[in-house]
Amino acid sequence: MNRIQLVFRGFKTGVVILALGFGANAYAMDNDCWAKFYEDAQYKGKYLTIQGPDELASLQSVNGENWDLRIDSIKIGPKAKVTVFEHRNFKLTLTEMAKYPELMKALGVTEQDIKEESELIFNADSQVHSLADYNYHDKVRSLKVECVK
Repeated sequence: MNRIQLVFRGFKTGVVILALGFGANAYAMDNDCWAKFYEDAQYKGKYLTIQGPDELASLQSVNGENWDLRIDSIKIGPKAKVTVFEHRNFKLTLTEMAKYPELMKALGVTEQDIKEESELIFNADSQVHSLADYNYHDKVRSLKVECVK
């Protein structure tokens, strides 16, 4: 089971327990596999704690609150890896289009456009003071928290 907690200024406002079903693994109960997602830079404002492994294909309704396009800083636990995506459902729209160079050319999509639209991967024990440093300020629409050894 995974737990997603929404916390405002240190106080819990609710807990949702999600059953993982198929694919749950031995890391599911590891207390070191977690990530905290903050709505403001420098780990300020409301934050969301996700115990991994877990995947959120959309952030529109997490624990009854819309986190879509709100995340601006992240703290990652010692046994977690976090991937954030600019699109819902973990999609890399332009990156997928790169497989078809003729279509890219016809639509006027450049390689630079593809580099700017992507996923960001952060390793265990990382702290991201501001996603603006990665040109990702308020762009996160889906995310994954994976557990690593």
